[in-house]
Amino acid sequence: MHNRNEIYVNGAWVRPHGTDRLEVINSATEEVIGTIPDCNPVDVDAAVAAARAAFDSWSTTPVADRVKCLNLIAEGLAARGETLGDLLSAEVGMPVLMARQIQVGFASAIFAATASVLENYEAEQTLGKSLIVREPVGVVAAITPWNFPLQQSSAKVALALAAGCTVVLKPSEITPLGVCVLAEVIDEVGLPPGVFNLVLGSGPGVGEALVAHPDVDMVTFTGSTRAGKRVQQLAAETVKRVTLELGGKSPNVLLEDADLPAAVTNAVHKAYFNSGQTCSALTRLIVPRSRLAEVEELAKQVAESIPMGDPTSETSVLGPLVSDLQRERVRGYIRTGIEEGAKLITGGPEAPEGLERGYYVRATIFSEVTTAMTIHKEEIFGPVLAIEPYDTEAEAIEIANDTIYGLAGAVWSADRARAIAVARKIRAGQIEVNGGDFNLIAPFGGYKQSGNGRENGSIGLEEFFEIKSLQL
Repeated sequence: MHNRNEIYVNGAWVRPHGTDRLEVINSATEEVIGTIPDCNPVDVDAAVAAARAAFDSWSTTPVADRVKCLNLIAEGLAARGETLGDLLSAEVGMPVLMARQIQVGFASAIFAATASVLENYEAEQTLGKSLIVREPVGVVAAITPWNFPLQQSSAKVALALAAGCTVVLKPSEITPLGVCVLAEVIDEVGLPPGVFNLVLGSGPGVGEALVAHPDVDMVTFTGSTRAGKRVQQLAAETVKRVTLELGGKSPNVLLEDADLPAAVTNAVHKAYFNSGQTCSALTRLIVPRSRLAEVEELAKQVAESIPMGDPTSETSVLGPLVSDLQRERVRGYIRTGIEEGAKLITGGPEAPEGLERGYYVRATIFSEVTTAMTIHKEEIFGPVLAIEPYDTEAEAIEIANDTIYGLAGAVWSADRARAIAVARKIRAGQIEVNGGDFNLIAPFGGYKQSGNGRENGSIGLEEFFEIKSLQL
């Protein structure tokens, strides 16, 4: 059992004032694997006060010292890669090899990449007769989701610390255990007391107290669009800076000259990554009507060949969803798709054969999905792919943009220049062209109701600065 009894405040592990406990569930076995304290506003006050007291000193710490700290955190996470990956696999349900590579590997790489960005970043510039100075925004509240708990926490903490901000981190209460290990690593590195603080507990209780706190200068939040709206409302009372990385319903446009076997194989895996529990998942496959039958058959073959099962097995690619609530939500969307007349290609709402225990959902594909259907409009957050046919390139772009979201997308074409031209017309924060790889230093974030602000790299770093003009 991974029972946590303390939170990390002002450079020490301390007992919280909140006395309630929250359980952490293994999504494959449905068994309790740990507990955490449910903090209360008094604990939030203590963490914020520690961050506020540490700010003046940390904000003036030399860049070289901050770079060293970030690199040491990266090394500390990497050194725990196997055991930490196993823990995150149990929490999230991601197969263990992927958890080690992505959940932990990306987290470590983010700290290292941020150190490199900071080392080469010019925080001051001359503009005419003015000196433009970038200064850390202050105390940052970082609130992170359950699907990539360590990676998302690392993205926020690394950038905030790099900029010279102090941090109070609250991870999701559903998957907090791996993030507690991040706090252990940071403690071992020896940051000054109060620079980094960790509180644990629920969103309505702890998260809202943190967002509303008058001594917090900035909130960086990743989660659902519904919760993001609540964060923005609370933060508005004190006119805090807010960056939001929210939901998505990302389109994957296959032009008629695309290499279908390559594109469809990639598309199915991108839709199902982390069992579809990815905000930027490419969940809408927009294809030429003339090639619809071919795409359906290819997608069916790929989906049915993906190994699903015990995430501790090194052969599993699809694991369970994170919770019973999430499983039932996704099954509800699958039933809605069937009721609204979408063509079920494979999968369905029933439990996968032999996997009745654990929060598993069958890898599902719908075709002939229209823009009027719920599964076209709403984020499902499970292994469900919607195939949507089009007749013209202009219609494909229209379907791609027919969403309140704008987080991610993709375009496939044998003509790279044509694919880029179409990508420029999709209203989203990052577009893959012919399966382009994720870049840890490229900005990540969304248009429309997918949020505001960006993470990663030098552009993400700028979110944590105030801009001052010295008129000389």
